[in-house]
Amino acid sequence: MTTRVAVVLVVLLLTALPAGVAGAGGSQIAPETDTADGDAASVPSVNSGSTASLSSTNDVLERTTTLRQLPAQPGTFETEMTFDVPESMTALEIDLESEAEVHTAAGFEATDRGTYRWDETTESPTVRFTMPANRTGAIDGHAAQPVAETEAATAPTSDGEGGYAFLETGEWGVVQVPTVGLSYRTATSDPIGIEETVTVDGPGAAGTELAVFGAVTEHERVVDGERIRLVVLEAADLRERPTEILDSLEAASGRLDVGSSATEAVMVAVPSDVDWGSRGMQYGPSDAWVVADAPLETATNVWLHEYVHVRQRFANPDVGTASDSRWLVEAQAEYYAALLAYEQELITFREFRRSLERGAESPASDAVLTEPSTWGDSNADYLKGALVYGDLDRQLRLATEGDRSLDDVFRTLNARDERVSEAEFLEALEAAGGPTVRDRADRYTRTDETPEAWNRFEHRAAFDQPRATIAYGVGVDSIRVSDQPWERWDRADIGSLDTQTADSATDRGVLAVPAGERVTVPVTVENVDTRAGTADATLQVDGKIMAHTQTHLEGGARVNETLSWTPMEPGIHDVRIGSDRLTVVVRSAPSLTVTELQVSPDSVDPGESVTATATVTTSDEYPAAGTLEFRTAAETVSGQPIALAPGETGTVEVDLQFSEDGRYEIVAGGQSTTVTVGGVLGGLESMPGFGGVAGVVALAVVLAIALLGRRR
Repeated sequence: MTTRVAVVLVVLLLTALPAGVAGAGGSQIAPETDTADGDAASVPSVNSGSTASLSSTNDVLERTTTLRQLPAQPGTFETEMTFDVPESMTALEIDLESEAEVHTAAGFEATDRGTYRWDETTESPTVRFTMPANRTGAIDGHAAQPVAETEAATAPTSDGEGGYAFLETGEWGVVQVPTVGLSYRTATSDPIGIEETVTVDGPGAAGTELAVFGAVTEHERVVDGERIRLVVLEAADLRERPTEILDSLEAASGRLDVGSSATEAVMVAVPSDVDWGSRGMQYGPSDAWVVADAPLETATNVWLHEYVHVRQRFANPDVGTASDSRWLVEAQAEYYAALLAYEQELITFREFRRSLERGAESPASDAVLTEPSTWGDSNADYLKGALVYGDLDRQLRLATEGDRSLDDVFRTLNARDERVSEAEFLEALEAAGGPTVRDRADRYTRTDETPEAWNRFEHRAAFDQPRATIAYGVGVDSIRVSDQPWERWDRADIGSLDTQTADSATDRGVLAVPAGERVTVPVTVENVDTRAGTADATLQVDGKIMAHTQTHLEGGARVNETLSWTPMEPGIHDVRIGSDRLTVVVRSAPSLTVTELQVSPDSVDPGESVTATATVTTSDEYPAAGTLEFRTAAETVSGQPIALAPGETGTVEVDLQFSEDGRYEIVAGGQSTTVTVGGVLGGLESMPGFGGVAGVVALAVVLAIALLGRRR
């Protein structure tokens, strides 16, 4: 019985140990797998690619992927991936594609599972491997219509079914950027951001998931924050002038108010004399290639078709479509390619109508759009799908007197984070235009019935209706983070940031916020027209719709809305609301350095409060933000979120209470201080070797030994 009392006493006393000694939490292995991861002057490009926002910081894992052509090994290319590991990361494991042939792995050790584990000492571990380049047949991308037999290319010829999707000849190549699965562990619960850079070592260019080998010339245009890069291989004979292609893409970018506008879209012109599986293909969220002889003045405009695919966030693999809504992907691209070509006066209305009439011809017209098994080889999604989609666009415009169109439904689908089904499409359509329009969609997508193409006069009656003009005002000075007022800075005050500003959007400065905290932006919405209309206030982050409100306003009416977003991982983001842009720097607590920690008063009775104050500054040259945790043996308390400009100093305070006598340690950001509670154990600090933690542990041991001795 006496022994039992001694054990209980030891356990109770050990609860007074500070969190830093007893073991303050860790983080679980968290897998993060990448998914198929004015005129500017023309300049030769040698190694352009996507660049990361925050590099070499303590809350971001920087991955640099460098691709190299192997001229002596056509059909193969080399990849080198380097990982700049942040200080807070304690474990990292990578899983390469099954076709990767690894040659060196510096700082990585192979596992029996076929993965590679970081050795935990190398600051920038690197893996180098080769990959097969040539791909034929079905690829997880979105293509223009397959090449007709009369357009068969001369060389090179594909050995696979369906023609090439990617090809490397030894002289030039268009290849997939290899993907990699990541799992990692950190020392704290703070999140880690993952920034990616893709580049080509030597002549070529890179997007995010598509890269080009060989001499190229680049042309670019920036439209409302979206940089459109036209990459032309010197081996390709471009049919149209680069400026005219960019003019068309710029007009399409401004016309498609559907969200999901990437910060950078890469369009590559590839040689036409190849057995390609299609006339163009979009791969990844924002990259595409198009055969160089593709014309602009046609209803089947491949440049516009692939650009529409770039804007279909809902069709990307990380969201995706259900089987019964798969028809939407190519139907949208084909319909908008023809409509935009007509609106840009590249084709006549007769050509536009003729492109839609193909969908009313057998065998495409016999297919049921929601049942891909009925399509056969008819390309029904391209042909009948475009006709049905266009018919619904026209009917929606008529039903709402021009207030709504399928652009609005397109935007609604892009805002979804889950797979889009036919039911979701019909629901969005009904919300925009009512049950009659939905019933029409049900009729033409779920049966083999087919609408007729409309004439020029019917087109004008539906498409030339005016829409109300809506103005959006962003209250940047009233932005709140976790319901707290929040400071922003002019871009000139944050010299370390290198972000795109060459566009027509109004720059509203820089905001630094902690990861995991809710950012709320007030927006004033006003109908400055005399006619009634629907306002769509949308908050986009890096082109992705994160928040959206829809309000019907009478002429002259005005309302206040709020749009919110909770960033979860560190990084730099381009945030857009209407014509306003804001650069948001998302950081975690490791971006803050605690230089001093004080407690007042330093001695209290049980149950009384003390105030712990941490003095913090930035840990690197970027704005810092985070929610600082104060740990004791009894609890962990989070302070109010804080943000600091580079070099700035601030303070974070929390109130703490202790219910029992003792001497307690308070830890925050690597600094510590102590507070004495009551007088029962406080006198121990005067005993040699019995101050603070040592005193508590020693007392527990002494009492345990004494009690055990008495039992003997």
